Amino acid sequence: MTQAALARATHIRPATISKMYYEESKRLDISQINRICQVFNCEISDLFEYISDDKNSRDNFS
Repeated sequence: MTQAALARATHIRPATISKMYYEESKRLDISQINRICQVFNCEISDLFEYISDDKNSRDNFS
C-alpha cells in the first residue's frame, strides 16, 4: 500500500504518514494508530517494536 493510499484510508494527512514512515515523528496520536490498525487488521504490537537506546536508559528517568 502506498503512503497516499494509507492516508486516504485512514484520513490521516499524507505528511503525517510520511513522517511515521521515515521515523521522523516526535509524537504519535493513539487515534491515528488505531485507524492504521483497523486498515491493516492488526495489533499495535505488529506495528511497533521497543528498542532501548542503551542498557542504562532507566537511569535517565531518575
